[in-house]
Amino acid sequence: MRQTFSLQEKRQHFLAILWPILMTQLGFYTMVFFNTVMSGHAGANDLAGVAIGASLWMPLSTGITGILLALTPIVVQYMGAERRENVPFVVVQGAYLAIALSLCVILFGVFALKPVLNTMHLDAPVRDIAMRYLMGISLGIMPFFVYMVFRCFIEALGHTRVTMSITFISLPINLLLNYLLIFGKLGFPRLGGVGAGYATAITYWCILFMALYVVHRVKPFAEFGLFKKWYTVSLVAWMEHLKLGVPIGFSIFFETSFFAGVTLLMSQFGTITIAAHQAALNFASMLYMVPLSISMALTITVGFEVGAKRYHDAKQYSLIGICTALGMAICCGIGLLLFNEQVAGLYTKDLSVLLLTKQFLIFAIFFQLSDAIATPMQGVLRGYKDVNFAFFICLASYWLIGLPLGHILAVYTSWGAMGYWIGFNAGLAIGASCLIGRIITVQKKFPPPKVYPGYQ
Repeated sequence: MRQTFSLQEKRQHFLAILWPILMTQLGFYTMVFFNTVMSGHAGANDLAGVAIGASLWMPLSTGITGILLALTPIVVQYMGAERRENVPFVVVQGAYLAIALSLCVILFGVFALKPVLNTMHLDAPVRDIAMRYLMGISLGIMPFFVYMVFRCFIEALGHTRVTMSITFISLPINLLLNYLLIFGKLGFPRLGGVGAGYATAITYWCILFMALYVVHRVKPFAEFGLFKKWYTVSLVAWMEHLKLGVPIGFSIFFETSFFAGVTLLMSQFGTITIAAHQAALNFASMLYMVPLSISMALTITVGFEVGAKRYHDAKQYSLIGICTALGMAICCGIGLLLFNEQVAGLYTKDLSVLLLTKQFLIFAIFFQLSDAIATPMQGVLRGYKDVNFAFFICLASYWLIGLPLGHILAVYTSWGAMGYWIGFNAGLAIGASCLIGRIITVQKKFPPPKVYPGYQ
């Protein structure tokens, strides 16, 4: 990160940070996509088992990742305030916390996974594959969460291309491992969908080792000397991290679990509706990587300027990020409107599913517009270390407004399954409106902008 002195310079700097983050997020999304697709080629039970396992793992993993993401505003504010001597301590404490959270997740899985799967009334082969798929992934939980800590550290310094490179290197590794373990090639056992779990775990270990090499041997990260001093566990540092991280983690968990819950409720409308809903939601999730990446870039840029007490610069970055998100959402919406049938055709050749998917995708356009406001604004607030309000807004917009309204429209009106998508949009639009008000309130708390000679 560096100080900028004009709007043009800020736009260029923001985009330089944003694009690698976007590529990284799309890379991780691609990894999940190929796990599902390649498992499907192993058999219907493998596809179903991996899909069930992924639906249980994703809300939990994204929630814990959200907690760890709190390290980003902590580090960038230290860097902005030129207190870099504090950075090694908080990064190492973040790694300790990641290990502790990993152990908690694994322990939870030991006691809760089997009862949860038993309540889902799955066919025995599907339940067995889901169980063993998650057991495979569990071997990579610790390295994945520790890697997320080092990713936050690397990106907080503005070097987002580094994590993008790590992700791109990991993709062919994951594909090769999937090929070997799912289909039993080159003498490896044929594990079917279960192999995708083990392949993912091994890939997580690989990205951790790559990140460790980078932070230990590559400048400027090596200059911080993360491993030159032994730090004992600090519960005070953990509490400071959790104070920011828990609201972020629960905000993300409420969102991901909301969509998982709606998918289960969709089962009452039949196989065609479920298939169309999943196809449209899958594509909308890919488009969501855009505002999510912008949100992460805003946390870095806004947090750096807030740490340096350049509040006017932080406000300008906020406007640049939100306008960028809206512009890209409008472009995506127009593209989705023009190529609606082609997008739906990527997922199915069944005419009934195709027609229904096209209708769901129209609702996805409005969904993207609301997301383009709400998600980046959460990133701005994290840059200010203001996270509790966004937590309550996410809870209310998804679970107290979106889901009840969607359920009422779906069950008690002629909208049917479309009602849930209307609920999506209504809840997110109300949440975005509240977040606008919160950002205005937060930014008013800080002093008026300083006037710099020659500032544009």
